[in-house]
Amino acid sequence: MLSRLGNRLHWPYVLWIVVMWCLLMGEVTWANVFGGLAVGLVVILALPLPDSPTGGMRVHWGRLLVFLVKWFAQLLSSSVKVAWLALRPAEPPKTAIIRMPMRVSNELVLYLATVAYNLQPGGSVSDIDIANRMWTVHLLDVDDERSLQREVDNIARLEHNMIRIFEARRQ
Repeated sequence: MLSRLGNRLHWPYVLWIVVMWCLLMGEVTWANVFGGLAVGLVVILALPLPDSPTGGMRVHWGRLLVFLVKWFAQLLSSSVKVAWLALRPAEPPKTAIIRMPMRVSNELVLYLATVAYNLQPGGSVSDIDIANRMWTVHLLDVDDERSLQREVDNIARLEHNMIRIFEARRQ
């Protein structure tokens, strides 16, 4: 019984809750620190989080940093593109809905890829078939085959990056 409680008790999370409690109360007093400690212990012990499905996943930090820099640059350029589509004096852009297979093997990596794609303007994952690892993606501004292929290539590149960052086995 005590070993199960020990597995639930993670002091960094409790201390984080104490800090957040003191910030919420607006001042650091002994009463607020002990109150935050009580709240933190109750939250951590009574409401444990399930284990995340990491499956022995290791993060390649250098590749992650490069990915984040490129992702942020794409975020800026796609934001400008979507803003222009909204403000230009023309017909609304043509859209498309496609199904894309995702070769990631870990559900957490699939989730992270979905979040990275959905945070960028211009397309969004509208459905995820976890059993078959398929995305249903709504694309904005797909006028011709070339623009459709460009978006498919962007999704494939995102998938490739996620596999290299999170699922590549270290030699």
